[in-house]
Amino acid sequence: MTAIQGATVLVTGGGRGLGKALVDDLLARGAKKVYATARSPKPSNDPRVVPLALEVTDPASVAAVAEQAQDVTVLVNNAGVSNSASFLDGPVDDVRAEFETNFYGVLHLVRAFAPIIERNGGGHVLNVHSVLSWVGLTDGYSASKAAVWSMSNSLRLALKPKGIGVTGLHVGYIDTDMAAHIDAPKSSPESVAKQALDGVESGAHEVLADDLTRQVKAGLSQDVSVLYPQLAS
Repeated sequence: MTAIQGATVLVTGGGRGLGKALVDDLLARGAKKVYATARSPKPSNDPRVVPLALEVTDPASVAAVAEQAQDVTVLVNNAGVSNSASFLDGPVDDVRAEFETNFYGVLHLVRAFAPIIERNGGGHVLNVHSVLSWVGLTDGYSASKAAVWSMSNSLRLALKPKGIGVTGLHVGYIDTDMAAHIDAPKSSPESVAKQALDGVESGAHEVLADDLTRQVKAGLSQDVSVLYPQLAS
C-alpha cells in the first residue's frame, strides 16, 4: 500500500481531462508535491503543483524531466492518444503514433523513474489501460492499450522486489475531450480519478472503474464470440 498524503507524484498528461482530475484528487489527499506534465504545461495557483514540459515519446525529454523530479515516489502514466487508426486501411504511421505514446511513452517513464522511486524508499506506478485493453474495437488504440496491460503485468513482478507496486486502471468512456464525439454513457473524470487513487492507496493490482469494464473483464474467460457477438452469426 502507498500513502498519497506526503507523497511526491508525477502525472503525465496532467493538464486536462482525467489527468487534471487526478492532480486535483492527489492534492485533496495531501500530496506534498505534484509534477503535472504536458507538452505545453499551464501554471497553477497551488504552490504544490509543479508544471513541467514533457513529450513522452522523446527519451531526451523524459530524461530531462526525471533529472528535475528526483523526489518522485508515485508515477501516474496517464498521457495517451487515439487516432482511430484502422489496421486494414488507416495510415500505418497513425498506428505507430498510438504505440509511441500509449506504450513506449509508458515504458520510457517507468524506466526513468523506477530507480528514482526505489531510491526514495519505494512507492507506486499507476498505468491507465482502458477497457479497450481487453476488447479490440479501435484497432491501433486497442492494441496499444492491450500492450500496456501486458507490460503492467510484467512490471508488477519486476518492480515488487524494489518496493514498487503497480496498479492498472481499466475504464470505458470518460467525459473528456477524447470521448466528446462518442454518444454513450460516460464516467466523470473525478469519479475515475477517485477510484484509481483509492486503488493506489489500497495496493490494488487493477481498478475496474465502471460497469462496462467489469462486464468485459468477466467475459474474458468465455468464448471469443461472447465479447464479439458478430462472430456468432
